[in-house]
Amino acid sequence: MDIKIGITNSPREIAFETAQTADEIEQAVAAALGDESTHLSLQDDKGRRFIVPVGSLAYVEVGAEESRRIGFVA
Repeated sequence: MDIKIGITNSPREIAFETAQTADEIEQAVAAALGDESTHLSLQDDKGRRFIVPVGSLAYVEVGAEESRRIGFVA
């Protein structure tokens, strides 16, 4: 699953791949925004943890669950 997180006042976005499903990501974002949480925490496939302050979230883009194909399709 490809994830992109936009940060306000920053020209770059955080992009990573995770084993979590789209529903798990949506629930984590909704919980961070709904509760009075101070940050959103997500983990990628390599074990790195991304912690973003909730007040700085511009958007969270959840990609397709299907992995990318490599090579040519005939």
